[in-house]
Amino acid sequence: MLDFSLSRRSLLASSAALMASTALPRFAWAETPKAGGRLVVAADSEPRNLNPAIVASNGVFFVSSKVVETLAEADYTAKDGLAPRLATSWEGAADGLSVTFKLREGVTWHDGKPFTSADVAFSALEVWKPLQNLGRTVFKDLEAVETPDDHTAVFKFSKPTPFQLIRNALPALSSVVPKHLYEGTKIEENPANNAPVGTGPFKFAEYKAGQYYRLEKNAAYWEKDQPYLDEIIYQVLPDRTSAANALEAGEIQLAAFSAVPLADLERISKVPGLTVVTKGYEGLTYQLVVEINHRRKELADLKVRQAIAHAIDKDFVVKTVFLGYAHAATGPVPANDPQFYTPDVPSYPFDVTKANALLDEAGYKRADNGTRFALKLLPAPYFNETKQFGDYLRQALAAVGIDAQLVNNDSAAHIKAVYTDHAFDLAVGPPVFRGDPAISTTILVESGIPDGVPFSNQGGYKNAEIDAIIEKASEELDAEKRTELYREFQKKVAADLPLINVAEWSFTSVASDKVRNIANNPRWAVSNWADTWLAE
Repeated sequence: MLDFSLSRRSLLASSAALMASTALPRFAWAETPKAGGRLVVAADSEPRNLNPAIVASNGVFFVSSKVVETLAEADYTAKDGLAPRLATSWEGAADGLSVTFKLREGVTWHDGKPFTSADVAFSALEVWKPLQNLGRTVFKDLEAVETPDDHTAVFKFSKPTPFQLIRNALPALSSVVPKHLYEGTKIEENPANNAPVGTGPFKFAEYKAGQYYRLEKNAAYWEKDQPYLDEIIYQVLPDRTSAANALEAGEIQLAAFSAVPLADLERISKVPGLTVVTKGYEGLTYQLVVEINHRRKELADLKVRQAIAHAIDKDFVVKTVFLGYAHAATGPVPANDPQFYTPDVPSYPFDVTKANALLDEAGYKRADNGTRFALKLLPAPYFNETKQFGDYLRQALAAVGIDAQLVNNDSAAHIKAVYTDHAFDLAVGPPVFRGDPAISTTILVESGIPDGVPFSNQGGYKNAEIDAIIEKASEELDAEKRTELYREFQKKVAADLPLINVAEWSFTSVASDKVRNIANNPRWAVSNWADTWLAE
């Protein structure tokens, strides 16, 4: 067994040293899993829709991935980084017009009905393509799914579609729902969205608003002898301080997705019986970005954007805002992605003198009060770190004569202001990189995105060269050529700065030492936990 956790005894005082120490796993003697027990987990939100086939988001996956399974899951060591789930194999045609999935036999839905290729076809055509927030892009050219038998599904595309993209999308975008419960209904309003029926190792048991979600063991799960746990309870604890206190009191055994504030990690790491874990989130990299409204005359000037980039001390942000639990970014693809990332891009080291010189060259001289111009700055409200970075950015811009006026909104107001009304000059955003630039990354800079699409290019940025690269990559079937196109994409984005990538961060978990098989895949917190177990 690989143990990817960081022992409390090895938590170092230096944040930088801490991050370095978690880069490699430590090995532990194999143990025999013990069946039974209840795992109690902190949950800081209550998603209104628990159907991951419609809403592909970490908040939904956190609960529903144990109930509703995907065709494949991310894996540290398997070929192409994928391990089979409901599909046992997948193969793309040379012309890019089809992908054939062989499906697992002997699988049943939680209501006892057999899982078949008809369920996959229905999910792909009726849910992922028309309804899923991210699948609408990935599966836009899917025109049919042939089912020659109960355990084969052949996806047919109207245009050549890169197999690399479909493969990379499987962990996040291929949650399969039961056709017999959804067919003939208004899918978005189906009761199963709030009480999901799946094929996973756990069944959805009950939900008490403001209190908990309860999952119970699926005794008929297809993987022999799994799951090991009898129950998973998601205790609703929206206050992060409450999660830390509950861990220390032994009321919960796991707090994932940084439910324990970063500032408390060093203290809580010294509590006997608790372990800080930084692995298991590599497939869920968050990116701290400065979104730019290019409709504003000053911000349409590349020299001004370069000046803003030079005014940001990324190392300070990593050490102070993220307490070392992050890395400085170079561009739109994070460094922990081995498939697409390239460091060979233009860079903007922290240099206030350079920033001031660029603003002078752009013709924005300081007035008598030292200010060149004022901007409206909207930090996203989702994380403490995005709000704290907003405060820092205001100060950093003041040092170069830009008066950044903070506007703090709740989530709904922020999304409306930035992505519908375009009522911002700069915004602080936390987009997620999901293993392929075509999945929720290129949309941040591609032109022509309709108004009102969250987490997309709503700054009015247009670059024909970048658009052409995105279009070409969307049809390039050769994986090496497609990868090279996205490396060129990174260079173009870093050179023209449609937005400014500042940092990349993942999450931490704090767990009882009794919880076994933690962080054993790159999407562990949103995987199925079939092999998770509790020691005595």
